[in-house]
Amino acid sequence: MRTKWVVLMIALLLGGCDQPAPEEKGFAGMGDQAQSFTPVVPGRVFSFPADHGAHDGFRIEWWYVTANLKDQQDNDFGVQWTLFRSALKPLAEQAGWGNQTIWLGHAAVTSPSVHHAAERYARGGVGQAGVRLAPFEAWIDDWMFASQAQDPLRDMQLSARDKNFAYQLRLTSSRPLVLQGDQGFSQKSEEGQASYYYSQPFFQASGTLQIDGQTYTVSGPAWLDREWSSQPLTANQTGWDWFSLHLDSGEHVMLYRMRQKDGAPYLTGTWIAADGKIQTLHSEQISLVPQDTAKVADRPMPVKWSIRIPDKKLDISVDALNRNAWMDLRIPYWEGPVKIDGSHPGQGYLEMTGY
Repeated sequence: MRTKWVVLMIALLLGGCDQPAPEEKGFAGMGDQAQSFTPVVPGRVFSFPADHGAHDGFRIEWWYVTANLKDQQDNDFGVQWTLFRSALKPLAEQAGWGNQTIWLGHAAVTSPSVHHAAERYARGGVGQAGVRLAPFEAWIDDWMFASQAQDPLRDMQLSARDKNFAYQLRLTSSRPLVLQGDQGFSQKSEEGQASYYYSQPFFQASGTLQIDGQTYTVSGPAWLDREWSSQPLTANQTGWDWFSLHLDSGEHVMLYRMRQKDGAPYLTGTWIAADGKIQTLHSEQISLVPQDTAKVADRPMPVKWSIRIPDKKLDISVDALNRNAWMDLRIPYWEGPVKIDGSHPGQGYLEMTGY
């Protein structure tokens, strides 16, 4: 799951900047109906590498990478890189200013004492942003997520730069990707909203990271999420809390909680065993409870959580590396690396939207 209130951003972009924003329905407009776009239905057969590329006909999608890194002195850092594609109309890509696609990039770096975030906007069709296959490349301006490999997810290059930070990372994995939910059909509500969703949680990252003029040589685990959809939220849903966890035992966990105005949150996830076997987790198998809050950007944020999955003997505390990891962008949210203590120590990432 990602930051994906992309409908709201359209009112801010390019030729639309002088127009009033549409009335929001659901979280930042993502509860709006989108009947003209391609629906998400169970039973899709994924095809790779084609599904690493863009999907005409769907309303929104994203390429999202997080990395938990350490330098040679064992200092902790986090890196995030995301490219969002938002279709104004369900049309195929075309060259020129008539293109009906908006692109948005987010990048961030985090240490225990520093958090820097940046954003980029572009309209499709003019070469400023896009995704292409063979060789794979996702880009916006000079931010790049690219590969020369026939199987892109085996060997990737990731880079972004802003005035206070930069990073250049190599991501490698010999392990297969993970289809989330029901063979890639990831339900987001009891009403049936869903996305197509897969991950590569087995990346190992290495490279350099610059923060405020200082350069670090870093390495650690990284996680790629890919989702595309046309209406992932209901009008009753206000935001989400999403976790991607790398456990020292070799296991991985993805969890998300879709909060609602009325009623209990929609809670689900995936347990990824050390050997790569996948098990969908349902709400009755998961206890996900905020333990502590911090005042961030003048609002209370749950920055420490208790997570229990009794079937897996998991009983952990998940705490933010930097409690002030606020993405102070046009579309603001909290996102940063977390530390894991308890039965299964490790590290990971947390994203919280709609607070």
